[in-house]
Amino acid sequence: MRILVVEDDAVLGEAIEFALKISNYAVDRVGTGATADQVLKRHTFDLVILDLGLPTVDGFEVLRRLRARLNATPVLVLSARDAPDDKARVLDLGADDYLAKPFSVNEFLARVRALLRRSQYGPAPRVLREGVSYDAVTRTLQVNGRVLPLSPREIGVFEVLLQHFGRVVSKEQLLERLYGFDDSVTFNAIEVYVHRLRKKLENTGITVRTFHGRGYQLDHGHPH
Repeated sequence: MRILVVEDDAVLGEAIEFALKISNYAVDRVGTGATADQVLKRHTFDLVILDLGLPTVDGFEVLRRLRARLNATPVLVLSARDAPDDKARVLDLGADDYLAKPFSVNEFLARVRALLRRSQYGPAPRVLREGVSYDAVTRTLQVNGRVLPLSPREIGVFEVLLQHFGRVVSKEQLLERLYGFDDSVTFNAIEVYVHRLRKKLENTGITVRTFHGRGYQLDHGHPH
């Protein structure tokens, strides 16, 4: 899953980015509201971490513009402003959660997991077929009560395909959702991760189908 961090404090921004990356999220970070606004127009994210006190364009305006474009990407607002009026204002503008600074890393990551789970899969593990389910909180795929061992990148590919279950996802879409601006990745890497994921899904009743020239599809049955 890909997350945009909008934070002008370099030290805090780096700490947030590090905490997310070690939790196996793809992360992009920008330091101004104007840059965030442009990035959000051009790229797709699973979650936005948004500071309010930004230079050029503040967080309130970034959020207002995002929702004005009918973009429903979940937004977690971080702010040193703890006044009830500020919290009410950002929630009215369409923020999904609000976390006052300073905060603990554990609470922050718990809020991130909760928002991603709520937006992508709902409150309970998603049952794909009898004996096969995916838990977005722990990011684990269980087959007959046992966790299927998947690498972080394989989990990332699986999550994107799961969000589009039964529909074809292009390699370009996978790259967009799995990697940040600074990552140097080729289509060959995507092919490798899909191949490994498909092998591990054998005998589960779930597979990744390849549609040459179009992309991949997570579905029931056997691969093409």
